[in-house]
Amino acid sequence: MSNKIIRTVCYFKSDPLESTSLVLDEISQRLTSHDFEVQTKRICSPSFDKVLELDKKLASESFIFSVGTLGLNEAKENINKLLSTNNVSFNLDLTGGDINEARLDILFKIIKINPQKTFNFTYVFNNKPETPFFPSASYEHDGFSVGLQPTDLSEGCKNLKEWLGRMKKTWDEVNYLLNDYKDFLGIDSSIAPLYQGKSSLIGFIKKLGYDFSESVTTDVYLQITKFLSKNNPRPVGLNGLMFPCLEDFELAEEYEKGSFSIERNIYLSLHSGVGIDTYPLGVDESPERVIEILRLVQGLSNKYSKPLSVRFVSDGDSKIGERTNFKNEYLKDVVIRKI
Repeated sequence: MSNKIIRTVCYFKSDPLESTSLVLDEISQRLTSHDFEVQTKRICSPSFDKVLELDKKLASESFIFSVGTLGLNEAKENINKLLSTNNVSFNLDLTGGDINEARLDILFKIIKINPQKTFNFTYVFNNKPETPFFPSASYEHDGFSVGLQPTDLSEGCKNLKEWLGRMKKTWDEVNYLLNDYKDFLGIDSSIAPLYQGKSSLIGFIKKLGYDFSESVTTDVYLQITKFLSKNNPRPVGLNGLMFPCLEDFELAEEYEKGSFSIERNIYLSLHSGVGIDTYPLGVDESPERVIEILRLVQGLSNKYSKPLSVRFVSDGDSKIGERTNFKNEYLKDVVIRKI
């Protein structure tokens, strides 16, 4: 199997139709005919009703949807509809304004009603539009963007330079294959890891000879993000390192050892990452503590004009000190720590 993996091809459409899925099929076919694996096809649109309609008709392991960024009132009014969908994501923009209980209530209502949907929700700060990665995706123009799972390209690489070179070659190939589409917005070169082994960012960092804790105070992550920003032939979206606590299973192991605290996550996000992602939250965690974290991320995002997000996940039952039971193949179960 090829290690050229497209995590997502996402079409952004103001007024999506069922035929939009056929366009995604055509784009995906062009990629797969050149030895790429396409994991998911996605549609993001501000047309709330149209998205929910498409979700009913087309939702599957390969087709998923997003309504993008919602206002607080819109999210509150439609939360029950969102939580009864098959696979619809959304986000809430907290760039400005006071972060209070009203904004936090969205998260805790999801945890109470349908905790599995915490996977489909995030808070965003100074978000970049048209990233194909959910749930941060937000609509600005019609067109499509592509995001990869480039960690797999590291298989067999002996050093960082070799892996970065493979990424550049792959981005150039994607750009060449899709360049004649007038609605091609670009490539989000974010590093989106998953599982373990060749698909894990932390796994590759360890193969380079680093202990994870020691790697945090080296410039290795800065080297990667510098390369992402300078060598992407058609950048769109976030273009940073993702540190998804429970999706990168080797990072989840570091979390369980106490090596990936919320402070370390924020530190890495500030200089190289895109935020707090799939970070486990105990049902008995203090709401005031969550507000403190959100206010800190808001302040740092605004101070440095840096896109950041916060996605906490919960199984709806597990407390601090208990092992989770997400029943989600993308999330590794762990013993929850206090944030």
